[in-house]
Amino acid sequence: MPQAPLGALRVFEAVARHGNFSRAADELCVTQSAVSHQVRGLEAWFGAPLFERSGNRATLLPHAAELAQALALSLGDIDTACRRARRAGGRPVLTVAVIPSVAVCWLIPRLGDFRAIAPRLEVRIIYAIHGQPIDFRDVDLAVVFAESPPTFSGMVVTRFLPGLTVPVCAPHFGQPATPAEMLAAGLLHDTDAGGWRAWFDAVGVPEANVAGGPVFEDFNLLRAAALAGQGVALCPLAIVADDIGAGRLVQLSDTAIRAEFGYYIAAPADSAEQRAPAIEAFRAWLLSTAHGP
Repeated sequence: MPQAPLGALRVFEAVARHGNFSRAADELCVTQSAVSHQVRGLEAWFGAPLFERSGNRATLLPHAAELAQALALSLGDIDTACRRARRAGGRPVLTVAVIPSVAVCWLIPRLGDFRAIAPRLEVRIIYAIHGQPIDFRDVDLAVVFAESPPTFSGMVVTRFLPGLTVPVCAPHFGQPATPAEMLAAGLLHDTDAGGWRAWFDAVGVPEANVAGGPVFEDFNLLRAAALAGQGVALCPLAIVADDIGAGRLVQLSDTAIRAEFGYYIAAPADSAEQRAPAIEAFRAWLLSTAHGP
């Protein structure tokens, strides 16, 4: 009996996972007809159908579901082994996934200090997008923002920075001191008006109409607008601490929201022996920056 067609099995696993030929084709960067051809060839090899087809929807038959489960586990193990081998064979690189606000406002301004104490370790910084999963097969350490300590399988999570959020503006904007003055000056929104609604509730003005003002889908855009004097923004105090210290932004109130939120570092609980010292060195340094001058 000829060996099983490994390429076709990979295609089958993608179709089984997505339940759809076109989405499997998108993942594999091939045409839908190529996927269909591979699956038909695999069914010919087995001498039996694998899917019950209805339009573009593909439903696994019972014997095919068992095969798909085994393939998913096996292909996952192969992928993990290949990633480890590629890392071991190349130059040591520490990959750190960081949400954009921390990357731009906190990590990058301080990264030179870490490079000075670990000059031989190459650090690769990538974005961790809020709400999207992190592939820890390619990431050694991550910094995320969450309402409570997040749970990642096989990872140790440590609180890094507080999420306390306060109103700020550029010093040349006029520094409105009261909620009414801030509202009249113009509000800047991060994603939606929910933050400002929570803040006005906290200061006892729940009836305030906070809906007006530009909305920014990224914190770094919001911060840039505040620095440019476009209005009053709600910003995490820890993230704009450097801006306040340098006089680029001014804190307008001591009333803060999002005390329950925080920034967290996620690192492997059991790293490969050759990578563990680098990961721990970076994690320890990053934590030290939260308590530094």
